[in-house]
Amino acid sequence: MSFADALVENRIPPRVGDVRLRYDEGRMLGESLPPSVGQRLVPELCLLLAATCAVGSLTLLVVSPSHYGAPVALGVGAAVLIGYALRREARLGRRRFVLHFATETLRMERLTWAPSATRTETVPFDDVTAVEVVQRPSGHYAILVSYTSGPKERREARRQVLVEQIRPSEAETLHRVWRMLHNAFGLKASEPSGG
Repeated sequence: MSFADALVENRIPPRVGDVRLRYDEGRMLGESLPPSVGQRLVPELCLLLAATCAVGSLTLLVVSPSHYGAPVALGVGAAVLIGYALRREARLGRRRFVLHFATETLRMERLTWAPSATRTETVPFDDVTAVEVVQRPSGHYAILVSYTSGPKERREARRQVLVEQIRPSEAETLHRVWRMLHNAFGLKASEPSGG
């Protein structure tokens, strides 16, 4: 029996920590929950203010071309607001991972508001070295995947978070998901390192 068939027979939990899980035609998908309205609102407001500053700067340049102080200040303010919005967006930590059983690859994506800025990495199952459970200072747990990447001559070890904010009350679900991931990558049996 293949691992994909085993997933069909043994349903995966719909959610663990901050990730929704589902199985779809030979793929196991995990996607972090969308951020709250308040979390999404701050970067959007910063971008709106940056656009207002940019329009104000251009308007002042057209109205009084001999005065550069206020338009430059508004332009710098727009740049600062855009930078702050991008940093806040990056802190939201939205991510997605997909286990493709047909190609035996793990695709990990770091999602951003600009699709062109979304970072994607695809790792063959054979390059995955461990699935770890770590405890955060807050008392919550996280599931991380360790893997090697790069050309054969210069392989480097890397780690990536798959699931974050797993409450201690979700211990049974955490163990099931860890075991499922561990078996999917064909790793040797051992208990999760984090508890």
